[in-house]
Amino acid sequence: MTKTTEKYGKKVNLALGLWVKLARASATFGKLSTENIRSFGLTEPKFAVLECLGHLGPLKLSILSKKMLVSSGNMTCVVDNLEDEHLVERMPSREDRRAILVQLTPKGKKIFDEIFIKHADFITNITGVLTEKEQETLSQLLKKLGLSLNEFSSKHE
Repeated sequence: MTKTTEKYGKKVNLALGLWVKLARASATFGKLSTENIRSFGLTEPKFAVLECLGHLGPLKLSILSKKMLVSSGNMTCVVDNLEDEHLVERMPSREDRRAILVQLTPKGKKIFDEIFIKHADFITNITGVLTEKEQETLSQLLKKLGLSLNEFSSKHE
């Protein structure tokens, strides 16, 4: 069997190896994160809304959708479910009477305060194989790659 480097060259082999390693690490990281979030009795979208509102405060549904990269229809469903659980509430905006804001209820704030730090500790633990410097470097490199991929994607739409 011919090695990839022999068939396609070192540059291609390096790129393909990076892609495979990044995809595998991302899939495993995502799986572990999802399992941890589910241990709190939440889905990823519900956790993401609680986290976003917990850190940013009340937001318009449209802004929440953009921050979470989901359609407004999906976001409405997630917010409806969180509202049914008394974790968020909708309220009219004081600045724009046409706008509706979504905010954490006191129960939602309590849940956010209890679980976010646990999830953050979990993420800190599973990334602990890397030193702080390595985490900073990897974060910078992934940001650079992500911005480049977004630019590439927008040019090819």
